Amino acid sequence: MGVTIKDIAEKTGVSRGTVDRALHNRGRIDPQVAQRIRETAQDMGYIPRKRKQPEKKNNVIKIGVVTQLAKSSFMIEVCRGIEKAGQELLDRGIELILKQGVSVDEKEQLALIEELEQEEINGLAIMPVDCESIRMKLNFLTEEKEIPVVTFNSDIVGTKRLCFVGMDNRKSGRTAAGLLGLLTRGKGKILIITGYFSNHVDNQRVDGFVEEMKVSYPEIEIAGVHGSFDETAQVERIIENVLKNDEEINGILVVSGGQAGVGQAFEKLKLIKRPYVIIYDQTRKNEKALMEDTVDFLIDQNGYVQGYRPPYILADLLTKGEAPKGEFLFTDINIKTKYNL
Repeated sequence: MGVTIKDIAEKTGVSRGTVDRALHNRGRIDPQVAQRIRETAQDMGYIPRKRKQPEKKNNVIKIGVVTQLAKSSFMIEVCRGIEKAGQELLDRGIELILKQGVSVDEKEQLALIEELEQEEINGLAIMPVDCESIRMKLNFLTEEKEIPVVTFNSDIVGTKRLCFVGMDNRKSGRTAAGLLGLLTRGKGKILIITGYFSNHVDNQRVDGFVEEMKVSYPEIEIAGVHGSFDETAQVERIIENVLKNDEEINGILVVSGGQAGVGQAFEKLKLIKRPYVIIYDQTRKNEKALMEDTVDFLIDQNGYVQGYRPPYILADLLTKGEAPKGEFLFTDINIKTKYNL
């Protein structure tokens, strides 16, 4: 029996994941550790397995795509990118199969992945729900079935996915903190509204925001983090209730969907002076909110690229053997005002 990654891991005293990254030149790893692992593998006579070329039926390679929050306005741009990639890849004998999840639900997502397994996909691009069952399923696909996986928009740790395509969400949260810190002159209370507490993207944005506020604007108080399930009515209700009970709120950050609820709450409250507001995603409704001075800044993450790029990464790997250029392929953090739409 040949030398395995597990054997090399035991010999070098590191994890199998670290060995995998060193041998395949991907991910973050100390160069000296990587060199030691490669030398040990060579001394032990390790022979890397070649990735199996997909067995093509009628010369068609199938790439599955799984999304979340299908009804969110942000997903319009993401799906536009996916559809464009699908149209272009047909000329290369590659079929995209899109499965859209309605919420951030692990059971729903598992079912969608299993449907794609039945379709005998050769690669998977996914907006993963960050939970153990999805983590195990993705590792099963990559390790047992040798199906390459690319995550986009949201990421998941502890998997053998090839790479992540999307915004550096923690960094975007710090960006939002810097903007609100300047607007409020470093004083007051900030209300944070998230979508789902199980959503990795939302959590990263909130974490980055809170971290930066503590460091750069310690006099600003976080007046709670409220979940809205990406629903306009919930965003409206949260803002209305909080502002009625706390007149010191001078800033609002909405890291998820349902942003139209901000303006609806302000209309009901008939405020003499509204709090400063930052929202995410350049949709038509959000552009309208900017133009009407309902919000001050909009942070956009280029959803089109997030949908368009992952299918091409998988296509190039499956047909040419070309690996992605890095583990994290971040899209730009674009700050929009009514003056630069």
